[in-house]
Amino acid sequence: MTATRIGSLAPGDASTSLSMLACNVGSWDNVSMDEQAHFSFGGDEDHSAGADAQAKGRARGGVERAKRLTPEQRARIASKAGQARWAGTVREAICGSPDHPLRIGDIEIECYVLEDGTRVLTQSTFLRALGRQGRPRGREGMDESLPPILRGKTIRPFVSDDTIAKSRPIVFTPPHGGRASGYNALLLPEVCEIFLAAREREGKAFPHQLNEVAARAEILVRGLARVGIVALVDEATGFQEVRTRDALARILEAYIDKELNAWVSTFPPDFYRELFRLRGLDYDSESVRRPQYFGMLTNNIVYERLAPGVLDELRIIVPKDERGRRKHKFFQRLTTHVGYPKLREHLGSVVTLMKLSNDWADFRTKLDRIHPRIGDTIPLPFDDDSGL
Repeated sequence: MTATRIGSLAPGDASTSLSMLACNVGSWDNVSMDEQAHFSFGGDEDHSAGADAQAKGRARGGVERAKRLTPEQRARIASKAGQARWAGTVREAICGSPDHPLRIGDIEIECYVLEDGTRVLTQSTFLRALGRQGRPRGREGMDESLPPILRGKTIRPFVSDDTIAKSRPIVFTPPHGGRASGYNALLLPEVCEIFLAAREREGKAFPHQLNEVAARAEILVRGLARVGIVALVDEATGFQEVRTRDALARILEAYIDKELNAWVSTFPPDFYRELFRLRGLDYDSESVRRPQYFGMLTNNIVYERLAPGVLDELRIIVPKDERGRRKHKFFQRLTTHVGYPKLREHLGSVVTLMKLSNDWADFRTKLDRIHPRIGDTIPLPFDDDSGL
């Protein structure tokens, strides 16, 4: 299993059972109280008399009713609960896999990136990361609008409106199919801070059953402090590569026009006059003939330094004729609102550098420092007699 790993857990962390999460928060609103009572005790699990003894009030009545349900009735209840769970908008995840969890110490969290860029953590692994599992029984004072882990009386005063907004369950389709429910990844560090703040304020009055949650929250906060949660999820899911490709696509969309623009005089005469001078050649202002290799120089001086991927894209979309020459000028495919203005701005700066340079080597040094080629390292001047 491949995972993004940070730090290590303290030894002796208590293990917890691997029971599956029940329906997500708010999904039981359309299921009757008796039906909820049935599923609150584990659905298809066989409950002993001990469970009967623990049940009280309406919950006990639900258990008794569950014993009398036929298989058909059980199936109908399960279907109804499932429909309630998955009601609402279902978004699609474009990155993520159960085989590539986010790992902080020994804690593994299943994570995905949705089509709109939202980073999510599955509900089950989110709760498991904090040492909590399953759906807590309904108790007086609990706020059903919050995730189970934030509903207790001790924790609720520390929950802000912003946290409540982030805590809404997100239903999505993972890349491998099916449906899943999760929370915004940004909720995890907030929940950790909430438990740590509650433990600090309550002191000895802090409920002992929440000590494990607070201990795990401290581990997670230490891990997340090293690298942001968004970057961790992007690395675990592989979205960082998609993000890079998407950023490049946005650059090309801004610079490259889908249509061919009319030719207008773009490169100022001084550009070629200075280029001839720096190359040690005589310049004839009456002639438009230039050495063939000037095309390569122009690509290097201008288009390779304009924006990432621009020259490669122009080479693709501007066709060549039967003699191998470009049918149109590269600048005719630059957008009028971004690409072309950036080109003119770049040319103005380049011509100034040319005029300030004594020779070709001097110009290249200045050009590489002021307008380095995309992907190149900016050269740093060193004095030979500096003693370094």
